[in-house]
Amino acid sequence: MDDRVLLAFGLTLLAGLATGIGSAIGFFARTTNTRFLSAALGFSAGVMIYVSFTEILTKAVESIAAVRDPTTAAWLGTAGFFAGIVLIAAIDRLIPSYENPHEARPLEQLRECSAEAAAAAGMPERAAPAAGGGNRLMRMGLLSALAIGIHNFPEGLATFASALTDPTIGVSIAVAVAIHNIPEGIAVSVPIYYATGSRRKAFWLSFLSGVSEPVGALIGFLVLRTFLSPLVFGFLFAGVAGIMVFISLDELFPAAREYGQGHLAIYGLVAGMAVMALSLLLFL
Repeated sequence: MDDRVLLAFGLTLLAGLATGIGSAIGFFARTTNTRFLSAALGFSAGVMIYVSFTEILTKAVESIAAVRDPTTAAWLGTAGFFAGIVLIAAIDRLIPSYENPHEARPLEQLRECSAEAAAAAGMPERAAPAAGGGNRLMRMGLLSALAIGIHNFPEGLATFASALTDPTIGVSIAVAVAIHNIPEGIAVSVPIYYATGSRRKAFWLSFLSGVSEPVGALIGFLVLRTFLSPLVFGFLFAGVAGIMVFISLDELFPAAREYGQGHLAIYGLVAGMAVMALSLLLFL
């Protein structure tokens, strides 16, 4: 059990810190590779949706059924699923739409907005601002970092709980979450870079925004382990399924389509489901 806990934390940490990859892309990529991002985000959505309905929700109901009758277990599992959706939807509603890192914006658009804000503040592009000159840009970047941090708490718990239950599922979820964290890293790093002129500061703020993912897993583990039972675990696991389905439908797939590659987003979605199905079949 200790080895599995360490593996679950490790996977959650790697998934969260993928924001650093997005940060690096924001500095060095000249244009957004819309085809790759569209397919990759669709793939992540496919993985999450498929595993949520075929494995996670099923195992949640089975766990509850160990201590309750099947009908009650089905009702509680369903309630947990929708409770997870309500939780992540409430978090999403608290974040202003522009600062929300899940509102897909190509790299070029972020740079253009940042450059315009820099010019309006009377500072040259990519130069360290005068005192107070980059407030608007810093606000954009810092609020994006805060938004990512808030979102990553339940995402971290979802990744951790998945890996703790089944390492095969955990690896798949960690990869899917890591892919969807890449655009988030871009959303944080580009405005902060234009506000400060410092790649180092932008990179570390973007990188650290992903730390909330393993922190969310750690807090959830410490709080729940004292009274973890089949009933609690089943309800929690059903909530994890709801969180991941909402993230897929509200964030990942819409973002994939907004990058302008609608068919690739669908192909990526189907490919993600197929890869997830194959991996589960191979480990039966």
